[in-house]
Amino acid sequence: MAKRFPIRPSHPERNCWGCDRYCAAGDMICGNGTERTQHPVELFGDDWREWEAEAAEQASGQRPDPNAPVQG
Repeated sequence: MAKRFPIRPSHPERNCWGCDRYCAAGDMICGNGTERTQHPVELFGDDWREWEAEAAEQASGQRPDPNAPVQG
């Protein structure tokens, strides 16, 4: 079973978010590449979950339930 994905980690720059291992940025043992995968909060800001919900709403034409579990 996959680890729970943290919504707002305190220091997202310290980990690679490319797989379920969440390796330290300097110790990527999964072979995911030479650069770490950034957390969505680093790419889209603190409101990244709302941005994701807005994109889903535009794609489907209806407003998603904000209390529904995230699928992925």
